[in-house]
Amino acid sequence: MAGMNETPSGERIHIGFFGRRNAGKSSVVNAVTGQDLAVVSDVKGTTTDPVRKAMEILPLGPVVVIDTPGFDDEGSLGELRVQRTRKILEKTDIAVLVVDGTEGMSPADSEMVRLFKERDLPYLIALNKSDLSEGSKELQDSAAIDAASVIHVSALTGDGIDELKNRIAALRPQDEEGRIVADKIKAGDLVVLVVPIDKAAPKGRLILPQQQTIRDILDAGATAVVVQDTELADTLGKLGTKPALVITDSQVF
Repeated sequence: MAGMNETPSGERIHIGFFGRRNAGKSSVVNAVTGQDLAVVSDVKGTTTDPVRKAMEILPLGPVVVIDTPGFDDEGSLGELRVQRTRKILEKTDIAVLVVDGTEGMSPADSEMVRLFKERDLPYLIALNKSDLSEGSKELQDSAAIDAASVIHVSALTGDGIDELKNRIAALRPQDEEGRIVADKIKAGDLVVLVVPIDKAAPKGRLILPQQQTIRDILDAGATAVVVQDTELADTLGKLGTKPALVITDSQVF
């Protein structure tokens, strides 16, 4: 059996760390991972490109940590940076926004939270530098911020880092293992499965992968329509609605 270090990156939980320049984001990343994954400097904007690394973090297990470039301290995010951030979010399962606890939330921080919510992405707000400040009351009182998502940490002293890791682990999707298509569909979707019936097919039953796929679709709250390849065109014409997904094998494709 393969060890956790051999788990393919595509099967690992991807954790993205975001934050303003000089909020201590990379220092928090290093504290969480227990190693110098990210470059740390007193110069603002040291991280210029996303840094990705597959590793094991207890109690999370195998993960991919993404340390992202710091965004602007002042004003809202520029359109180009928003586009780049959205691309990173597409590959992120859990987001951690690192905020400078001595300064509180900025408009750019609030915009990042909006992007998290836009993608319905689980997130936490790590209020860093708790050794210098007890945090921003404005942050926790903000109507746009869920106080339950806020955690006080100090990358310098290590305070709150273990709790942060436990909180991230609690956000891990419970059904991540064993998913076949459930991550590509949503409740109410219509999914068509094309199942060729030929001499090689087992008589009187579906093969296990076909059964598992149907069950995965049903568990997602979607509707599965199973049809032979010879009946596909006619079936699509009768459905009256466009399927969210059509699944078949290489032979039919």
